[in-house]
Amino acid sequence: MIETIASILAAKGGVIWSVDPEATVYEAISTMSDKGIGALLVIVKGRLVGVISERDYARKIILHGRSSKDTRVREIMTSSPVTVTPEHTVDECMRIITHHRVRHLPVLQGEQLVGVISIGDLVNAIIADQAHTIDQLHSYIMGGYPA
Repeated sequence: MIETIASILAAKGGVIWSVDPEATVYEAISTMSDKGIGALLVIVKGRLVGVISERDYARKIILHGRSSKDTRVREIMTSSPVTVTPEHTVDECMRIITHHRVRHLPVLQGEQLVGVISIGDLVNAIIADQAHTIDQLHSYIMGGYPA
C-alpha cells in the first residue's frame, strides 16, 4: 500500500488535542473522555515533548494506586515519542506501530507538529484500500474493463 500519512491527515483534518506537562493526569483523562480520543500530545511552547495515553493512565496510575488529581502529566507521559512524517506510508506506519507497541504516532514535518495518527486511522485506510481493490477485481471479472 502506497498511501501516505499526508493523505490520511488531509482526510481526517489537522486537529491536534494536546495537554501541558504540568496539567494533572485527571485533567488529561477528562479531556480524552470529552474528545473521545485515547491519547493527547504533550506540548511545551509549540514543541512536542511527549504523549500521554489511556494506557499510561492504566499502567502508571491505577495499577500503582496513585491519584490522578495529584499526579502531573510529566510524571507518567511517554517522553521522546516515536514520530513519523507526512511522507511515511501506511505500511511503514503499521510496521512502526507494531514494532514499538504504540497506538498513536505524532506526525512531524521537520520540527513542526502537523498531526497525529492512530492505529484506527491506519486500519481504516487499509480497509478502504482493500475495498477499492475488491471493487476493481469484481468489475474486471464481470467484464467491466475493455479487453
